[in-house]
Amino acid sequence: MSKPLSIIRIIFGVLITIFGANKFLNFMPAPETMPDAVMNYMTALMSTKTLELVGAVEVIAGLSFIFNKYGALMALILMSVSINAVLFHAFLGPSDIMGALILLILNIVMLYAYRDKYKDLLAG
Repeated sequence: MSKPLSIIRIIFGVLITIFGANKFLNFMPAPETMPDAVMNYMTALMSTKTLELVGAVEVIAGLSFIFNKYGALMALILMSVSINAVLFHAFLGPSDIMGALILLILNIVMLYAYRDKYKDLLAG
């Protein structure tokens, strides 16, 4: 992996780790007012412990990128989280979509960076 891609990988890993840890430690305050649809969605995620599961996946994947272990696998797993974040913001909170789009773009860059690892998987 080239030096610029390594820097992007580490930045992506740090961001994912921070967002995952926030799901447990709540150090980034939630907005004071949120639409009812957002409140209902977040309440459902919290009541089913889905938010904690996503947080754990994000922390594990972020550390994986930081330490450059299993990055190809984690890029695939995180794609569903990245797409879900973009769709959440697109439909429920469009004013805050930029962060989700940046993470999706970084995820796509990581998938491209690990493209050689997927050859056997996609060979059919």
